[in-house]
Amino acid sequence: MAFFNYSRMQLAAKIVYYGPGLCGKTTNLQYIYKKTADNSRGEMVSLETATDRTLFFDLLPLEVGSIAGFKTRIQLYTVPGQVFYNTTRKLVLKGVDGVVFVADSQRPMHQANIDSLNNLAENLTGMGLSLDAIPLVLQFNKRDLAEISTIDELNEALNRHNWLHQESSATTGSGVFETLKSVSRLTLLELAKRLEYEAGGPRRPTRPPVRTARPAIPTHAPAPPPRPTPAAAAADANGHAQLSRKMELEISADKLERVRKVSLHLALEDANDRVIHETFQKFDLENPADLKRLLFQLNIQKQR
Repeated sequence: MAFFNYSRMQLAAKIVYYGPGLCGKTTNLQYIYKKTADNSRGEMVSLETATDRTLFFDLLPLEVGSIAGFKTRIQLYTVPGQVFYNTTRKLVLKGVDGVVFVADSQRPMHQANIDSLNNLAENLTGMGLSLDAIPLVLQFNKRDLAEISTIDELNEALNRHNWLHQESSATTGSGVFETLKSVSRLTLLELAKRLEYEAGGPRRPTRPPVRTARPAIPTHAPAPPPRPTPAAAAADANGHAQLSRKMELEISADKLERVRKVSLHLALEDANDRVIHETFQKFDLENPADLKRLLFQLNIQKQR
């Protein structure tokens, strides 16, 4: 789910590289990171284990211009390929806007590719998303090796919805940026449609107001309803109309002086633990020495 910052007119879209273990997901991001200018990339976080190259994710924000007036950034993630890391894969997939499925072209990896794609479909379904509705590009990686499946064989096994596909060799960089451009274009087109939908589309012509005769004023007008007492009004404002919670965090002055960034993450989940809304925002502090405290306030407006 893309993050829209309307005050700064910024948009952050999340693209996840998915696929079986050691198929080249992390190698893709490492190559992109290496070939991207310093001023248009963020910090890449990579954790390696003995069984998989990436345990959590790689994060790489890229500046990609603007869409509908929003300055757009793309965040690239990878997921661990091993089966026993499925919980981590679910966490990384939360809020996804687009997917690159990296398939290993080596023939012994044929079934592993199919299993990983099925796992992707299952995890998306668990979050209320559909594999055929999300922007997706297939990358057929390791085309520079011997004993590889043909493109027709890979399409027959994996390309269920006639997705765009790209041959690649992540170690040499062949097809890496072509894949990124394809998935970025599809994702931003989808976000543009979402923005248009949320804006309500073209305005409908308004009808002139219909004038009706005023009703006759009754001789004995009913008495106005009694005004609520201050206690009742407070209860209605804070207990019936909205819920308000405020939390104040005191931090010692010596620690506040070292604060440079503050991050805020909010996620709303339904009864099935599916994220239905998520926002993430970072603040860069210019004068941290002027800080005294951090305040958090949550207001939930309820229908009367």
